[in-house]
Order: sequence, then structure tokens, then C-alpha cells
Amino acid sequence: MPDRRGLTFIIGGARSGKSAHAETLVTASPSPWAYIATAEAYDDEMRERIALHRARRGEGWATVDAPLDLAAAIEALPDHQPVLIDCLTLWLTNHMLAERDLDAECRQLVDVLSRPRGPWFVVSNEVGLGIVPDNALARRFRDAAGRLNQQVAAVADTVLLMVAGLPLKVK
Repeated sequence: MPDRRGLTFIIGGARSGKSAHAETLVTASPSPWAYIATAEAYDDEMRERIALHRARRGEGWATVDAPLDLAAAIEALPDHQPVLIDCLTLWLTNHMLAERDLDAECRQLVDVLSRPRGPWFVVSNEVGLGIVPDNALARRFRDAAGRLNQQVAAVADTVLLMVAGLPLKVK
């Protein structure tokens, strides 16, 4: 199979099928596949979600946990390796909770994503389709996620919007 380099950005609402579709796209390339996970298991429910994701992926996947240092984890990947990064909104939440410089962290991440060295797939939540949040922290998160999603979409070769399990090509 010829080397395919490029960034595919998969965005959608909660439970829209983003991760499952991204896994299908990644596994169209030869293994080994890298899964860069940004979630942190702060409670039993999140631990269960993480376990279900791992079980669904099965063999052939190497998981890298990168709740904060996502850009470095991506840069450490070998050339040509297919990778799934799941997900940007959890990564952003981790940075907000750690009180990091969101603008600097997002710039660094987008810079790395703009230079894919293999087939890269990035998952994020679309958070701008609902009501305006009623508190400042939630509005700050929604605004930061919206800006990050726009920046990643701008450098992506392909953008897919997931709706009810169906991918719609946006770019």
C-alpha cells in the first residue's frame, strides 16, 4: 500500500460515532496503529468508558496516554504510522484544569498537526451547537474548543462531521 500522509479531522456531538468511525478509517491502513488517548480516569464511570474503548480496538493498537503533552506524543511517533488522536476536547479540559496557557498549547498542537508524517486522524467534539452555557467556565471552554476546532479544521486535509453515526464530508 502506498504511503498516505494527511490529517483527517473528525468532529461531531457526543455519541455521534466519531471514535468508532475514526477507528475504521485508521484500520484501513496496515498496522501497527497508534492510539493517543487524552482521557484521564478520575472516576469509575470514566474508567469503564476507557476500558470499553480499549476492548473495542482489539489487537494491533499501541496506546499512548497523553493527557497533557499531546504535541510531544505525536512528534514521537515514527514516520508513516497511522494514528488516532482521541480527543481534543478532553485534552483541552485537562489543560484548563491544570491552568496551562491554552493559546500557547493550542498553537503548539496545531503546528504539529499541520505536518502529518502519516495518516493521522483527530477526533473532537463539536460544542457550539447547543445553548450558551450559564457560567463563565463553561463559556470559556466552549469558546476555546470552538477556536481549537477551527484551527485544526483549517490545517486538515479532510474534515468529517459525524451525525447519528453517519460521516458527512465537510472538507
